[in-house]
Amino acid sequence: MARARSEARRAEILQAAVEVIAERGYRGASLGAVAERVGLTQQGLLHYFPTKEALLVAVLEERDRWDTGGGSHTSAGPWRLDLLASLVDYNAMRPGIVQTFSALLGESVTEGHPAREFFTERYEQVRAEMAAVLRAEFGDRLPSGLTPEAAAPLLTAVMDGLQYQWLLAPETVDMPAAFRAFLTLLHGGQA
Repeated sequence: MARARSEARRAEILQAAVEVIAERGYRGASLGAVAERVGLTQQGLLHYFPTKEALLVAVLEERDRWDTGGGSHTSAGPWRLDLLASLVDYNAMRPGIVQTFSALLGESVTEGHPAREFFTERYEQVRAEMAAVLRAEFGDRLPSGLTPEAAAPLLTAVMDGLQYQWLLAPETVDMPAAFRAFLTLLHGGQA
């Protein structure tokens, strides 16, 4: 019972942290603001997350768990292109999470940022997973002649780049439609 309450409280703190980071960015977010949002003192929050960096990493890990349904993409086999399109659809329904991820990603490129290692490792894994998706769909060569390994960073860049464009202009950038158009390009222009 106590463990379930603790887990529920951690989840509440993570949600509050996502909201605060989305509003203020990581550098502008404080443990005090997160604690206040969930009705804790800053000292009480430190019981669950001993540092701001620990909270940040937990937020990022939780976001990945939401995206993958609780585990690694590769544990149940690689993603498929149609499932990636579904993930883009899902992201379009949760702008706060996408905004938090994008803000943290942008900040993480600076030296010494606590999320830099997380994102560096994450992108290495994502590129490998995207290569596996492309290999499962096309074999050793895409219709363009690119290898899955050469196209994987492009697929990843399109997904993340569309998120930034959509966040900046949601009324003019239809992220799901644009991603599906990119999938058409991957298939050699054939829908």
